[in-house]
Amino acid sequence: MKNVRIGNSNWETSAIALGIMRMADLSADQATKAIEAAHDNGINFIDSADIYGMGKSEEVFAQGLKNSSLNRDDFYIQSKGGIINNPDGKLANFEAGKRYDFSKKHIVESVDGILQRLNIDYLDSFLLHRPDTLMDPEEIAKAFDELQTTGKVRHFGVSNFNPEQYQMVQEAVDQKLLINQLQFGIMHTGMIDFGIHTNMSDDRSVDHDGGILEFSRRKGVTIQAWSPFQYGFFEGVFINNDKFPELNSKLEELAKKYNVGKNAIATAWILRHPANIQVILGTMNPDHIADSAQGGDVQLTNQEWYDVYFAAGNDLP
Repeated sequence: MKNVRIGNSNWETSAIALGIMRMADLSADQATKAIEAAHDNGINFIDSADIYGMGKSEEVFAQGLKNSSLNRDDFYIQSKGGIINNPDGKLANFEAGKRYDFSKKHIVESVDGILQRLNIDYLDSFLLHRPDTLMDPEEIAKAFDELQTTGKVRHFGVSNFNPEQYQMVQEAVDQKLLINQLQFGIMHTGMIDFGIHTNMSDDRSVDHDGGILEFSRRKGVTIQAWSPFQYGFFEGVFINNDKFPELNSKLEELAKKYNVGKNAIATAWILRHPANIQVILGTMNPDHIADSAQGGDVQLTNQEWYDVYFAAGNDLP
């Protein structure tokens, strides 16, 4: 498993991480198997969020880790906060409703709840989970200072922020924002399409993200690619999906060449890009975890990368 350097820091982790959004649906025994499968295949990074399973995903992870042969020090653990979609207030004593909230009170209480559910003393990283248009950067700065001073969070980042939103927060906080978690994969290539179609007038030339790919590369921000095997917005996976015959044929061809599965090729396609991208797996299936992890050892050629890009329905000007 190759490593990636997180942001402009000396922090290195596996290039592939295990996201636990779906862990709420597992038993403790199933969670243990998923956790051990990840570790056995070189994955040492866990990604969560307080909203996953309304907190249950983190509780199940804690029980699964406790029952495993591993311990907290075997993983870098990250979580996210800022989304409130919980009218009955199970996560904490927040005002009921559906919104984002980056107040100091919410951020600090969110981290406290995360640590309690995960049964750990600190997070290796905490991300603001989607941009809140009502955010006050000074409030965020106060929250980050308290979380760092008390030892509850070591590193910070954001999720789904555009460059201006990132810069606005970065200018207010003393901590370096190391991470921006963005949806990216073979069927989510908007931030690549825009750059390729520069000076064109077709649909792919429209910039929906503010040049986030190039911005992240210039600033040394690690992009974490979430839902890498999904198409649409959680409409389903494209791997072994009859809707995408040409793409699956190409993935199968390359999988045979490299003696891996299709998941590994889809993972390797993301990692081939030089933007220092880390892949967040969402599967809880131990076999799929093992297959996807092999993508960390596959180095696609430039032509193979473009061939997959074309098979997904993309083109060049």
